Amino acid sequence: MKKIVGFALVIALVGSFAAWAGETSGKIQSVDPVDRAIVLDDGTKLWVAEGLPLDALREGARVKASYEERDGKNIVTMYEVE
Repeated sequence: MKKIVGFALVIALVGSFAAWAGETSGKIQSVDPVDRAIVLDDGTKLWVAEGLPLDALREGARVKASYEERDGKNIVTMYEVE
């Protein structure tokens, strides 16, 4: 019985993590260095996590980003400028 409960817990945790994580890509429409936020050409707003540099994120650059939802915001955890 303990194995079944443990397995169900692992499945629930993996499923909930998958719901919080995502990837997106697009052309950067605007950069707000004070708020550490970028807006993509499709209107998606992303906030860049503390510790990640902002210097490569410029208007007009194409970016591919991985993010997690935290407190209702999509927080970028990793990005690549294309």
